[in-house]
Amino acid sequence: MLLSQLNAAASPLSQEQVQKLQGLVAELNPIQQAWVSGYLAANANAGALTGGVAATPAAGDAPPLTILYGSQTGNAKGVASKLKEQAESRGLTVKLVNMADYKPTALKKEKFITVVVSTYGEGEPPEDAESLHEFLTTKKAPKLDGVKVAVIGLGDSSYEFFCQTAKDFEERFNKLGAETIFQRADLDVDYDDEAAKWIDGALDAFEPDLKAQQQASGGQVVAMPFGAAAPAASQYTKQNPFAAELSVVQKITGRDSTKDVRHVEISLEGSDITYTPGDSLGVYFLNDEALVDEVLTLTQIDASSTVKLGDEELSVRDALIEKLELTQSYPGFVEKYATATGNPDLLKLVEDKAAMREYIEPRQIFDIIRQNPAQLEAQTLVDCLRKLQARLYSIASSQAEVEEEVHLTVGLVEFDAFGSEHLGGCSGYLARRAEEGCKVKVFSEHNDNFRLPANDETPIIMVGPGTGIAPFRAFLQERDAREASGKNWLFFGNPHFTQDFLYQVEIQGYLKSGLLTKVDVAFSRDQAEKVYVQDKLRKNSQEVFAWLEAGAHFYICGDANRMAKDVHQALVDIIKENSGKDDEQAEQYLKDLRSANRYQKDVY
Repeated sequence: MLLSQLNAAASPLSQEQVQKLQGLVAELNPIQQAWVSGYLAANANAGALTGGVAATPAAGDAPPLTILYGSQTGNAKGVASKLKEQAESRGLTVKLVNMADYKPTALKKEKFITVVVSTYGEGEPPEDAESLHEFLTTKKAPKLDGVKVAVIGLGDSSYEFFCQTAKDFEERFNKLGAETIFQRADLDVDYDDEAAKWIDGALDAFEPDLKAQQQASGGQVVAMPFGAAAPAASQYTKQNPFAAELSVVQKITGRDSTKDVRHVEISLEGSDITYTPGDSLGVYFLNDEALVDEVLTLTQIDASSTVKLGDEELSVRDALIEKLELTQSYPGFVEKYATATGNPDLLKLVEDKAAMREYIEPRQIFDIIRQNPAQLEAQTLVDCLRKLQARLYSIASSQAEVEEEVHLTVGLVEFDAFGSEHLGGCSGYLARRAEEGCKVKVFSEHNDNFRLPANDETPIIMVGPGTGIAPFRAFLQERDAREASGKNWLFFGNPHFTQDFLYQVEIQGYLKSGLLTKVDVAFSRDQAEKVYVQDKLRKNSQEVFAWLEAGAHFYICGDANRMAKDVHQALVDIIKENSGKDDEQAEQYLKDLRSANRYQKDVY
């Protein structure tokens, strides 16, 4: 890339100089490249070195476009990175910052801000956005008169508080005096195309003011003339998944268990996919063919009818099996299907958001069509549906141990409704329909917010009831392979010891070898009074606090709505009991842990 650009510009450098420059650039990270670019531009403007000292980059005082992102699974970070790339390609100065690493007091120095943020749970901000989200409501938040801002939100419209965090940020910035310079976008799970359009529009809105400021500060708008290779990323992504072999699907709960949990092993042989303990695996699945055929019958559509999905043409049956969401309900489908069919009952729901939520909660899309059959054109049905989204599972293995494999711990979602058994989209496919040896499309999703300590001597406490055990199995494999000396304490819970002790033999083996320092288990239904992981934490209150005071990292994985909140409250109580702090001080203690990356959650 460098050679072609320099040659195209009739470069005065010799071939040898170009090669030396390429070698130097390859050693620099993007921030260092940007600094060097400004440094060289300033020297060019100054025309010479003075007394052997380089002139200071003249554009240094020009305010950058600050991109603040808050991401739970990595999607918002991906959009923010694309925004940064597009801005730099226009020659704009950009600062990309994770909200968790951003000092809120720096807001008073900003002039141009974009916010890229996801929403999860019941309208809650992602972990790394929590502090800034809260700070903006306090008296400490500065006035932001004259600041220009644009906000883009990522969410899932099947949840009630769709993109609520993005709405919160825009409202709070506006209340502090900032001006929204480009309309906020609230993007659903199939967001790629809309995100690209928003990025173009937002940069069009920011660019004139940004360039005027840069020029007014005496700087020169410089597009990066070269770029070092980024760390090697897999060619297989959400948009281009790898067709991997499904090697093992093994039930690991007992015959009489109320849960059906599967240990899944997938071969990554032939791919360049790598992952780190704490990452997730995205898995694409196939919808149930029998239910797809029922949908086609109910809508009187010929299975061989050709439909278009973007630039692709295929049969409607193949599209419904491979490409479209038919399990997870969301308001957008009901609205489109109501309009397409003219169904009066569904059209009433469209006018009443509360009634809509109540209606879709127990129903899959299959149910809505089954209960409201109507003759449709094939393309009309396809246009009512959104693209099938991969399901993300916490990875339950370390490549240091399993090499070209990846392991998952998958709980089958199953329930009875309207007189028939219902299964989750991906869990039903993996547990019931997929056969060992078949191909399944996958990609790795990095999660920098859930990582082992860099120092192998650091102690860790892991709380992972149910399938929340998955990433901690990966953590233990990794620490075993590293021969890490740090202490490891696991809290695990499930209904019954005899039926639901996931990975029992492995855990007992790690305890025997000394890798696991302590294991506390909570089998809630094995005694008259229910016992949960938070109860076990409280029972070990003094020792848990001693570990935290000694620098331990604390991790939670599993249910976000109840378990994670109950564990958090148990931690607050433990801190108060052992330190004399009040509620507010205990919460601040945990915020400080989070800021130091010592309190991390992978919750869903």
